[in-house]
Amino acid sequence: MIYDKNGALIKSEIKQLPDPKRGKVRDIYDLDDSLLFIATDRISAFDCVMPNGIPEKGRVLNSLSLFWFEYFSTVPNHLITNDVDQYPDVLRDCSSDLSGRSMLVKKADVLPVECVCRGYLIGSGWKDYQQTNSVCGIPLREGYSLGAKLDENIFTPAFKAEMGDHDENISYKKVIELVGADKAEILKQKTIDLYSAASDYALTKNVIIADTKFEFGVHNGEIILIDEVLTPDSSRFWPAELYKEGKNPPSLDKQFVRDYLESISFNKCPPAPELPDDIVEKTKEKYLEAYLTITGKSL
Repeated sequence: MIYDKNGALIKSEIKQLPDPKRGKVRDIYDLDDSLLFIATDRISAFDCVMPNGIPEKGRVLNSLSLFWFEYFSTVPNHLITNDVDQYPDVLRDCSSDLSGRSMLVKKADVLPVECVCRGYLIGSGWKDYQQTNSVCGIPLREGYSLGAKLDENIFTPAFKAEMGDHDENISYKKVIELVGADKAEILKQKTIDLYSAASDYALTKNVIIADTKFEFGVHNGEIILIDEVLTPDSSRFWPAELYKEGKNPPSLDKQFVRDYLESISFNKCPPAPELPDDIVEKTKEKYLEAYLTITGKSL
């Protein structure tokens, strides 16, 4: 395993296995009948991976996903186990590195749609609204301001990009073209239902989930929830007491890194700059606070 100077896991290496598929954050190893997901401490912003990581970030992502998989226990998902003692023998030598930041999951045919749900008007949704009075082709009423709560939660999908490329917001019509009408309707409804239920729960913890994205795959003919779920990487978490319509609220997610990169006029193209130690530490605190606030437990 390769760690940076601050102890962040930047790259996993399991010599007994073929090289993994490396995403922006996760390293995925093919174990024939299952996959090993490892949440590294890499961090990306504007679809660019930073050269240094955020210590504990991978454990937060992994543990929060496990929390939500349990919370949505009636929704089929890809989790097999996160207990390293139940992992194949080939992984025994790296159990300590894998503990807390990995899971064995079912293989699924990944559907090529980022299933985004928005409850508030922020980010690219706000920019789209300013230009077109709509988001992803969905017409909205006039009068919304930055960060405003939408009258209803909306499904605003994106096309999954390869690493290094930017995800592209798409219309529902495009989703139908990509996966078919039946699957498109299921994705839309599941996304809105999951987001709505999670938002209601989060509000009891004084957290607003402004938006989030889910991914789904097909396993044995069934559409199941895959990848990470409602983490600071896939969602915007706002402390409810700091929310004020018309402003971009402080967040418990990687928006802190995005704001830093904007402040130094990063051109949003690789190579990304190294993050200063103070930004790394403050971002680590954000992730740990998100986990504690939502679950009520320290990592």
